[in-house]
Amino acid sequence: MIKPVSGRLCQAVPAPIRLLGLLLLALALAWGCAKPVAPPPPPPPPPPVKVERPWFEPLSVDQALSRVAQMHPSTQGFSSWRDLEPGLKANLAYVSAKPAAQVAVDRPGLKLTWGAMRLTLEDLLAALPYLDGDPALLARVFAWYPVAQEDTLVTGYYEPFLEASLEPDPAYPYAIYGRPSDMLTVDLGEFHSRWKGQQLHYRLAKNGIKPYHSRGEIDFGGALKGKEAELAWVKDRIDLYFLHIQGSGRLILPDGSVKHVLYAHKNGRELAMLGRTMIRRGHLTRDEASAPRIRSFAQKNPHLAKELLSEDLSYVFFRLSDVGPFGSMGSLLTPLGSIAVDRSQIPLGAALAMTTPLPVPPQGGPGRLSGLMLAQDTGGAIVGNHVDLFCGSGPYSEFVSGRMKNPGQLHILVSNRALAELPPASGNGASAPENGNGVKNGNGAKIGNAGGNGTRNGNAGGNGTKNGHASGNGAQAQ
Repeated sequence: MIKPVSGRLCQAVPAPIRLLGLLLLALALAWGCAKPVAPPPPPPPPPPVKVERPWFEPLSVDQALSRVAQMHPSTQGFSSWRDLEPGLKANLAYVSAKPAAQVAVDRPGLKLTWGAMRLTLEDLLAALPYLDGDPALLARVFAWYPVAQEDTLVTGYYEPFLEASLEPDPAYPYAIYGRPSDMLTVDLGEFHSRWKGQQLHYRLAKNGIKPYHSRGEIDFGGALKGKEAELAWVKDRIDLYFLHIQGSGRLILPDGSVKHVLYAHKNGRELAMLGRTMIRRGHLTRDEASAPRIRSFAQKNPHLAKELLSEDLSYVFFRLSDVGPFGSMGSLLTPLGSIAVDRSQIPLGAALAMTTPLPVPPQGGPGRLSGLMLAQDTGGAIVGNHVDLFCGSGPYSEFVSGRMKNPGQLHILVSNRALAELPPASGNGASAPENGNGVKNGNGAKIGNAGGNGTRNGNAGGNGTKNGHASGNGAQAQ
């Protein structure tokens, strides 16, 4: 056997092969010394699906019965539930004029048509004569839908009395104005759909159109003098401002007669309420800014009146009447039975159950209101989960409304007969329970007969520093 000689064998390996081997060796060494490359991070997990509890998840019959047990017409100053009959008939007339199939409100858990509202009001009118003896009908015949997931802010407004004259008199220096003839309005929705429902209030000037005169220009600059817009004159400037806040009032004339003064229109300018201005300037704290404190500060500091009041550019124009006050529906308001609402939350014409604390004056009064409410008005500051309770007129109403800023529990009432005709609700509503026939309603409430009801089966035919009620009660807000 021949033994190879290592030196001679190495010399026999061709040069290209030796170079290739050296290259592979270098690559191997480099690979071994290199840091490992980290793998790419995994993609982020998808966001969790948010399951929203429906705003309109109805109470059970037992829950509604516990609410009914707290209700009594005396907490609203009524002798009987039948005292609500005129207001209920007004709501029914308003709702009946709407297209029955048109949706009145569509929120998570409840899609309510005008037709369903009509049926509900018919059923409530039919039940009204029986409620004094059997209030549990409200739980058996109607489903109770909470207005919101949390308590509703309840404020108050009232009809103030003002000493006034219908003729110019030095003792009555401050004018109440009707709608001026030179104030023009245009429906902006006619120009573009994005402005639907919006109006522009303006006047013609030499160089084109201008915003209509502001509060400062009218009350302190004489912008309406000589335009024959005066309706009456009052003694006190701050009383006049609070008339603008409340939107309607009663004029006590020198001969003792009374005239109603009602909202007619507004100038369309930006709102800056007196109470908020005082808070921002440090004259009052937020806790102090009740109607009596605002009035007292303004009357004790007349040198600040022009500056403070002129910050509120908004202005309300009025009309005289022998009856009133009227809400946005055009119907007479019921003291402690009518409320102003945000129509995107609660449709006008709705019937509701409401419980809320009441301020108690020194002479006494109920400490809680727990009864039936009628949505009959709107207001510039009534936005979102906020309603304004019409407290009536006189000293008690002024006391309550000026101090009313309390939490309330509100439920829209929908009769079982109306529920059976409702379309499915939108949003993330809870699954609907079944009725006695195994039929589910898309609005999450049982339908059908929940017990004897006493109605004709099948034919059962509600802080003086706020509001601004769009038709019957002004355009201001606190």
